[in-house]
Amino acid sequence: QVQLVESGGGLVQAGGSLRLSCAASGRIFSINSMSWHRQAPGEQRELVAAIPTGGSTNYADSVKGRFTISRDNAKNTVDLQMNSLKPEDTAVYYCNANLRTTDWSTRSYWGQGTQVTVSS
Repeated sequence: QVQLVESGGGLVQAGGSLRLSCAASGRIFSINSMSWHRQAPGEQRELVAAIPTGGSTNYADSVKGRFTISRDNAKNTVDLQMNSLKPEDTAVYYCNANLRTTDWSTRSYWGQGTQVTVSS
């Protein structure tokens, strides 16, 4: 069993900041990559930022220069620092981890999602 638990969402005014956190726990052997995605009402889920193990980060063009993804491999956590927030950033944000469990299976897991609302 693997769980991803997100925290840190909320309501903020445009131009403000929020920090999302996600912690993975359970029968984890190793984590290949961790990422944040978001889904606005009526829209498809989209990748916001990703950070593979030992590799370079990548960001959606719409958040470059405003969002920063970071990861603590020892704690199996990934954070998303969101600055200069815009109303169009309003969405449910989901954490994802592609990992190998102790029974040697590899797959992606999703968190339950956390709402981010940016008011104008």
